[in-house]
Amino acid sequence: MSRLDQTPSAADDVPAAGGWADAPAGSTPMRTAVVWGTALIAYASAVLQRTTMGVAGLDAVDRFQTSASIVSTFVVLQLTVYALAQIPAGLLLDRFGARATLTTGAALMTCGQLLLSGAETVPEAMLARIVVGAGDALTFGSAIRLVPAWFPPRRAPLFTQLTGILGQFGQIASAVPFVALLGSVGWSAAFRATAVVAAAAGVLALLFVRPSPQPLSRPKHSQQVTRIPAQIWRILRHPATQLGFWSHYTAGFPGIVFAMMWGYPYLTAGEGLPRTTASAIMTVLVVASIVAGPVIGALTQRHPLRRSTLVYLVVISIVVPLTATVLWPGPAPLWLLVVLVVGFSIGGPGSGIGFDFPRTDLAKHRLGTATGVVIMGGFVGALIAIQLIGLALDLMCPDGAYDLVAFRRALAVQIPMLLLGIIGMQRSRRRLRALMARHGTTVPPWRDVWRSGRWRQI
Repeated sequence: MSRLDQTPSAADDVPAAGGWADAPAGSTPMRTAVVWGTALIAYASAVLQRTTMGVAGLDAVDRFQTSASIVSTFVVLQLTVYALAQIPAGLLLDRFGARATLTTGAALMTCGQLLLSGAETVPEAMLARIVVGAGDALTFGSAIRLVPAWFPPRRAPLFTQLTGILGQFGQIASAVPFVALLGSVGWSAAFRATAVVAAAAGVLALLFVRPSPQPLSRPKHSQQVTRIPAQIWRILRHPATQLGFWSHYTAGFPGIVFAMMWGYPYLTAGEGLPRTTASAIMTVLVVASIVAGPVIGALTQRHPLRRSTLVYLVVISIVVPLTATVLWPGPAPLWLLVVLVVGFSIGGPGSGIGFDFPRTDLAKHRLGTATGVVIMGGFVGALIAIQLIGLALDLMCPDGAYDLVAFRRALAVQIPMLLLGIIGMQRSRRRLRALMARHGTTVPPWRDVWRSGRWRQI
């Protein structure tokens, strides 16, 4: 059987007894902590660079003498580059390793932020965000690629979740110290400071990150470029990659849409909440994901054969409050808005389960490319939803005076997108389980598990 098609064994559903007994050869807790900690710093720095434009939107309007809608395209452009660059980033990760891609990503973001610090025109600013988006695309996949290389397999789901969660402290850095710098020393100095952070992260990655505890053997001959499309196609066709993509898409895109574009306007202009209340609700996005992430990681680790079921439960926590909010007569009560945001928050770590399917089913030297495909899921979905919501709002309120009815109808476009994701998950899960069954691992139906009394193993 090809390693590309390897499936988890039934024994994977049994919790491990030993802590570091099954750790990769050559790794120690100290070495692992240094490598993982450095990768965390690099990812947190990338999140900082990614989110600076969002909190500097009004300053950008004044600096470039343009409209808020033009400034919002900076975010869309950056996310587009980030999403489209994932497969090339994965190929580079598979070929050169995490140290090279983390260092290169940090260097690109340094250049992008320096360019933005001196930009005087909209085209210059757009070019800067393209460069930042390209560097950002190299970072998260590299950080989580280090997890299965350095941690025991049983701990990989948990530390994958922790990597995504702890990296979000970069968003806090953009919302607090960066905003303070922006107000005190101005645009150019503030963005130069973020460039210094990116450069420092790149130096740390170069010094301390190693792709594996053991030296990696490189192929003696270079890979033929003509074979790359066929290899990508094979990875794309694998049901584990597809299930990862649809899991990340379905659980992930609503939270990205809410956090990066339409959440705050909906709460203030739509629901009519005071800015302080809306800001407090937005903080729930971070807090709830910090709480949910380790729980979801632990459940994924304990019940690997029921990972997709866990994703379905996460999606339900999104669909139900979103539907209730869209259909609610009049302004939604505060408790429903909090439940809605909690659902979006849980979707973040829930989408991270998507990375676990390729981890257990594809060869290690293909994980970078597969991880890039999975990352594309949530961000492609977010880009589509952001554009559809914007188009819907413009059609209903061409004068820009958005009201609650317009916002709710626009946000409702996410519901059919979620249904599409559920269908994609169901089809790819069925294919993956058929592949697993051919190699001796059968996932029993829920009714059989319940009747046999083995519900504790789900």
